[in-house]
Amino acid sequence: MSKPIFSETVLQFMAPIRDYLEDDAISEIMINGHENIYIEKGGKLHKTDRRFHNEAALIAAMRNVGQFTGRQITPLTHQIDARLPDQSRVQILFKPCANTGPYMAIRKFLNKLLSLEDLITYGSLNHDMYKLIRSCVGVHKNIVVSGGTSSGKTTFLNLISGFIDDQERIITIEDVCELQIGKDHVVTMETRKPDPHGRGEVTIRDLLVISLRMRPDRIIIGECRAGETLDMLQAMNTGHSGSMTTLHANSAKDALSRMETMALMSGVDMPLVAVRSQVASAISMVIQISRMGDGSRKVIDIAEVLDLDADGNYQTRSIYNYKAHGRNEESGKIEGEHLYTGYQPSFMHDLELSGFELPEKMAS
Repeated sequence: MSKPIFSETVLQFMAPIRDYLEDDAISEIMINGHENIYIEKGGKLHKTDRRFHNEAALIAAMRNVGQFTGRQITPLTHQIDARLPDQSRVQILFKPCANTGPYMAIRKFLNKLLSLEDLITYGSLNHDMYKLIRSCVGVHKNIVVSGGTSSGKTTFLNLISGFIDDQERIITIEDVCELQIGKDHVVTMETRKPDPHGRGEVTIRDLLVISLRMRPDRIIIGECRAGETLDMLQAMNTGHSGSMTTLHANSAKDALSRMETMALMSGVDMPLVAVRSQVASAISMVIQISRMGDGSRKVIDIAEVLDLDADGNYQTRSIYNYKAHGRNEESGKIEGEHLYTGYQPSFMHDLELSGFELPEKMAS
């Protein structure tokens, strides 16, 4: 059982879900009003039979959470977004924004980090994919980890950052510091929200500009969401190779289109073809992750990003992808395999010179 993430006073108000808070197997608790409580366990959502006595009891619990995190709740407060001492996250939304609320979601921090070897054991990827990713990180290829909500993008980004050489200076930029990069020379940066008067905001874009003046060997952005994408692409194209980030997308090509859209949100007036050229030249590889129907997370595609075609459209080539065969009737687990497509990336020569062990099928 993990150490409680709230004080004893707060836990008394959270009595209906206290055991969930202390259960390491439960990764998220979602309260949709005082009568509907869901948990995520083993990658799957479950509706529970728990409930708060009434809405007033739930609001009292939320007020105590607010006080515990240093957030003041006033008649004008409609939401709380806070980080707990153990790095867990809590998001609260009040009426009228929460139509049938109030709502609260607690995403628990995992004390035990998975390793890429664990993911191989769980079938999220195979040894050959492991070797390919390790060598691509080693030769400073720019990598985007793409996937849906709760697909494990941040976890995977954290794991592959472990392939970075110990001698390199790494700067991480996040809205909330979640990455735990096990290297000595890591500079972590976190955004700051404006105060009640709209002052003092520091955005990812601000921090990215600052990071470029601090001699980074690697820049890792927790997630690209808006105009900072253009600054990141320009950094990648002007000598800051080996950078990495995550974003929400459903496929490798969709990830590139999303980056294009976000770059256009920067306010910089650029022709579309110029933006697309920046995206295609900056990004070397997209690793697509998916949360499967059985709750497992898998790498379903590793694709190289090629130059734009003659019509100015994105081109990608899958190197490895996942083929599902069906669902096991007894366990309910989805069964399948990761397959090498036969495609050798255009930077294969760089990989061969890197000294890293490569998949035998690729080297043949």
